[in-house]
Amino acid sequence: MPVRRALKKLGADIRDARRRRRIPTTIMAERALISRVTLTKVEKGDPSVSLGIYATVLFVLGMTERLAELADPKHDAIGLSLEDELLPQRIRSPQRPKGNG
Repeated sequence: MPVRRALKKLGADIRDARRRRRIPTTIMAERALISRVTLTKVEKGDPSVSLGIYATVLFVLGMTERLAELADPKHDAIGLSLEDELLPQRIRSPQRPKGNG
């Protein structure tokens, strides 16, 4: 399933980011206010972990700026395409009222 693969990649990327920063799991869990068991679930991409916990872990790693971009409308190719389909083909000037005289 694409969702599971994406979560597994996210978890692996989080684990790699933690390791690059040389942060032990005990300290990482403490900073994120979660248990080591939950951190392990995050790093495995467990879908039962709440988005809030993933967000907190990313915050601890200093990576929250990308989280805000996840569903940004300007990156929504399908939504933008559908919106473009609804644009009018022609735009006419407003009709001026006919005067008597």
